[in-house]
Amino acid sequence: MTVTGILPAHEIEALMQGGAVGADRDFVDGQIQPASLDLRLGSRAFRVRASFLPGPKRTVAQRLFELKFDEIDLYNKGKGAVLEKACVYVAEIEEWLKLPETIGATANPKSSTGRLDVFTRIIADGTDRFDLIRRGYEGRLYAEVSPRTFPVLVRRGSRLAQIRFASGGSRLSDTELAELHARETLVAGQAPEISSGIAVSVDLKGDSPNSVIGYRAKKYTNPLSIDKTAEYEIADFWEPLIASRDRTLILDPDQFYILASKEAVHVPPDYAAEMTPFDPLVGEFRVHYAGFFDPGFGHAAAGGHGSRAVLEVRSRDVPFILEDGQTVARLVYERLSARPKELYGSELGSHYQAQGLKLSKHFRMG
Repeated sequence: MTVTGILPAHEIEALMQGGAVGADRDFVDGQIQPASLDLRLGSRAFRVRASFLPGPKRTVAQRLFELKFDEIDLYNKGKGAVLEKACVYVAEIEEWLKLPETIGATANPKSSTGRLDVFTRIIADGTDRFDLIRRGYEGRLYAEVSPRTFPVLVRRGSRLAQIRFASGGSRLSDTELAELHARETLVAGQAPEISSGIAVSVDLKGDSPNSVIGYRAKKYTNPLSIDKTAEYEIADFWEPLIASRDRTLILDPDQFYILASKEAVHVPPDYAAEMTPFDPLVGEFRVHYAGFFDPGFGHAAAGGHGSRAVLEVRSRDVPFILEDGQTVARLVYERLSARPKELYGSELGSHYQAQGLKLSKHFRMG
């Protein structure tokens, strides 16, 4: 019987060795994660008039020919290029696919990309949906990139997105999710609400009356390099938010916030999770651009006890009041086709294991 589910790292390596996943340049160390593959920007990006999808009978290259008005050299003698905020770019991806008919894929921004409010989606040829790659797809990939808060410096090889491969059905039903939570405690605290996923709420109380419960992004900053780690001062880009007495926070329109979940989150070794980016029933805001949680996130044996989900929040057209403990998102869980040989954690150099409220890896955290 064929085992279905999300493919772990060693099965992704098998796809690469068999020619189902290739690249214009050699793959690099650390590109394969426990259940996903980092995608790298290629040598060119194109500024376009508007976001688009090619549709079922056209390629991305054909649409770019019609819509592009500026071509950008992402290598630029190693200097890279600045992508300005509020602009839309489509960049070539180094990796290409020649998937078997039994394998499909989904993509998502990397955690660090989402925490910078860089809206990133993957586009394939002949598709009418972002971030979904049909089974048996053969062709190139492209990244739509739109910085929303900070201008960002990117280069050929910068990693903004990641891709997961799957064989057959993998998502847990609510009944299966409840059973898994009973065995593994997926979210700590009170008995969770389970409906099309497991509910996650926001922490606006903090550890003390004067604790920092989040950050609001500054609107006018210098460019920030995607490839730097622990390079920037927090105060140059963020304003800290202090817990209020009434444990509420008013989200201002067109502002970007980093908050944290009230619950500790656990992804057992045989599973992966994804946070749904927006639920129109919970309010006029979007939560969590980067939705992938690797197997082992928050797993005690992998050094992740107490890991919380970081919430990347952008308000929409009207101010909106968040209250402490309010449900803001849902986690859906998927089974793996096999247990990965390495879990998300310190041994892989994972930046966000055992995290509480935490900005992206680009900032010096003290």
